[in-house]
Amino acid sequence: MNSLFQERLSKLTDNHSELIARKNEKETIGNGIFDRYLRPIITAEHIPIHWRYDLNPVTNPFLMERFGINATFNSGAIKFQGKYLLVVRVEGVDRKSFFAVAESPNGIDNFKFWESPISFSESPISDANIYDMRLVEHEDGWIYGFFCTERKDPEAPVGDESSAIAQCGIVRTRDLKTWERLPDLVTPSPQQRNVVLHPEFVNGRYLLYTRPQDGFIDAGSGGGIGYGFADSMEKAVVSREFILDEKRYHTVYEVKNGQGPAPIKTSKGWLHLAHGVRNTAAGLRYVLYMFLTDLVDTTKVIYKPSGYFIAPEGKERIGDVSNVIFANGWIRDDDGTVYIYYASSDTRMHVATSSIEQLLDYVINTAPDGLSSAASIATLQEIINKNLELAHLEEA
Repeated sequence: MNSLFQERLSKLTDNHSELIARKNEKETIGNGIFDRYLRPIITAEHIPIHWRYDLNPVTNPFLMERFGINATFNSGAIKFQGKYLLVVRVEGVDRKSFFAVAESPNGIDNFKFWESPISFSESPISDANIYDMRLVEHEDGWIYGFFCTERKDPEAPVGDESSAIAQCGIVRTRDLKTWERLPDLVTPSPQQRNVVLHPEFVNGRYLLYTRPQDGFIDAGSGGGIGYGFADSMEKAVVSREFILDEKRYHTVYEVKNGQGPAPIKTSKGWLHLAHGVRNTAAGLRYVLYMFLTDLVDTTKVIYKPSGYFIAPEGKERIGDVSNVIFANGWIRDDDGTVYIYYASSDTRMHVATSSIEQLLDYVINTAPDGLSSAASIATLQEIINKNLELAHLEEA
């Protein structure tokens, strides 16, 4: 083995081991709703060396990277057999994405990829690209994965190499190692992304959260986060879509919005995490927001705080597609801790932690959007008046 090869391999191995073993720490103070952590939990550098490099010195004497990785982001999440698992969207430098499982003993650091990426069969129509899997452990006994499958638009004019059609692909598994591909979801919408399954049956049927959309990028007449019902997952068909949470003018979800992970069941209702998009002079801005639906009538929104829950801050704002926060995975632990896994700028994965108690307090007791500046001032003034009254009482 030549010395150059051996020296590079030794440095690569040491750096990778150090990165995987590095501890993460909470940022100081925070906002009382959730805690951010100082470091990303998964980056392109976390990808195993034996994926990126041909380790044979005869065929790769300079130890060049043979399979480059551009980004690791938009991960589904599940706690399985005591481990915190993320199904990560891994994007190569060729822009093609695939899924891979990364495992952590504590949910906040030491994430290590399994030996090989996830593999499952293609649909009859080849997937040009697959991404953004939502994981759902359903009461029917299966773990489902709902992801976007993207194909070139056959109606695109000659020379247009960017127009695409997005639909919802479905897989299922019992161990996250062997995956069965099911037929794509059928809905009335020409484009379908951000689909996720409700974890329980509703009146004996599967409830799916959808995002009806006319175009690949533009929502068009699609009115927001939708929902519909299917009788089976083996040939899933949603014949009608209804709007659960609409997009609104001059809000953080004015351009489009989409369901994140499956909602979490609590004593007060179902907690939802979603993303909202608005347009700015610098381009589209993605943030996360929350709402609560009724425990019995799962299609009725009962609380929805104003504005965003998490927005990109600091270094999170910079990346392959800047000014974006996106989440399609979270885990509720047995002690009530909630691990919120979010990606920044289509580049890297982060975690924020909170609790069911904190999130319910936030969702229920934070004022809704009054949809005008006057309403915002009134909300702020009410808080100020209460605090001034409290200060006067303490002085008395």
